[in-house]
Amino acid sequence: MEEINEQTPQAVQTDEGQNRYLGEGNLFKLMLKFSIPCVLSLVISALYNIVDQIFVGNSELSVLGNAATGVVFPIFIIAQGFAWWFGDGCAAYLNICQGRGNSQNAHKAIGTGIVFTLISSVVLMAVFYPVATPMLTFFGASENSLPLAIEYFNIILGFFPVFMVMNMMNGVIRADGAPGWSMASMLSGAITNIVLDAAFIIGLKWGMAGAAWATVIGQTVSFVISLLYFILKTKTFKLSLKSFIPDFKEFANPVKLGASSFIIQMAIVIISVVCNAMLVKYGAMSEYGVDIPISIIAIESKVFTVVINIVVGVVLGCQPIISYNMGAKNYSRVKKLYFYILSVTVAIGLIFTIIFEAAPSAVVGIFGNPDPEQVNPELYWEFGVKTFRIFLMSVTFTCTIKMSSIFFQASGKPVFAVSSALIRDIVCFVPLICIMPIFLGIEGILWAAPIADSVAMIVTVIFTVVFFNSFKKDKD
Repeated sequence: MEEINEQTPQAVQTDEGQNRYLGEGNLFKLMLKFSIPCVLSLVISALYNIVDQIFVGNSELSVLGNAATGVVFPIFIIAQGFAWWFGDGCAAYLNICQGRGNSQNAHKAIGTGIVFTLISSVVLMAVFYPVATPMLTFFGASENSLPLAIEYFNIILGFFPVFMVMNMMNGVIRADGAPGWSMASMLSGAITNIVLDAAFIIGLKWGMAGAAWATVIGQTVSFVISLLYFILKTKTFKLSLKSFIPDFKEFANPVKLGASSFIIQMAIVIISVVCNAMLVKYGAMSEYGVDIPISIIAIESKVFTVVINIVVGVVLGCQPIISYNMGAKNYSRVKKLYFYILSVTVAIGLIFTIIFEAAPSAVVGIFGNPDPEQVNPELYWEFGVKTFRIFLMSVTFTCTIKMSSIFFQASGKPVFAVSSALIRDIVCFVPLICIMPIFLGIEGILWAAPIADSVAMIVTVIFTVVFFNSFKKDKD
């Protein structure tokens, strides 16, 4: 760490001058410059899980292997929740400071964020290891898939510090005006993961352990590249050993700004757990059984993660532009940028809606054919088609809600950010997936998503109108 020097006010002022183009440059060109690397970075990040799912599904593990990775998925979301809380909070705080022309103390908040991320990772390991079996059972693992899930989970959990700090650092790297470096970090890890998945699962026949080792080695590669940026390449802040002495006063703002990321991730965990519980309950009462619904929803979750990460990449890539202009009170640019991002979001949502409605079997087929000794293939394909056509029929609304939530967060409006997400996930979706199956059976779970999206979309529109009206009051 000796190469890292204490940040000086003079150095900060020089870097702030270099960032003025965020408030003056062509918005559409800036959006492309910042968003494309971020989109690629987040889509590549999604590949960490989806590649495992593809290789597992196409191996002898088949449906049960997919179900096993599916029940472990909420654990990843919990870990990301803490990492993104501190990372997104520090990133938004850094950009707002840049817009105000003062990021002299940002290094204290970022150093504290890294420390808190490490502490969180150790705590999660200590909590999760002893309760692995009951927890994964609660998350939807059946007697058939539980041993595979535990094998995968135990390896993944041991690398939580690497996984979480890497995620935290990547948000700050993008905010520091280096989305290309963040993309390189994630791309290197993903390529490593893909190569090792082929070697470990297909070549060496290591099964779930092979999938897990491929994932954690890929994450370690990404971590090392991100760490090198913090040591050698930072632009608007510099870390020193003093930066890692927790500064609770300076860290208070990032905690507030990033809280919406954490709450939203925890909401995803809640709906995943409740959804899996309902699938187990009503799947057992249906012709599909337990393993088919859990496996298909695991596939749907991974595919949806890719879709939502494209949208998140667009708006998250624009976070430096949004936060800088909010800090500088360039409200006309903020409003214009919102509608640019909205147009892209709607286009992405419509494209994937067409794919999911027209070719659901092709999407499910990427993850392999079901083993007849494990499940009934006809029922597997039937439930797969229903899931993608019904559950994701309003994916355009889902994307717009998510995009607006992140935009609000980047604008320093965490209450709007959290509220728009929670209304969709907790207020509407969770009660619906508990109530609708009573009348419609297992298909009621699938119909809960488009209904929740429709209600939340109305609320998001109202929040957006109120948000833009606040600009007029601030000018007055």
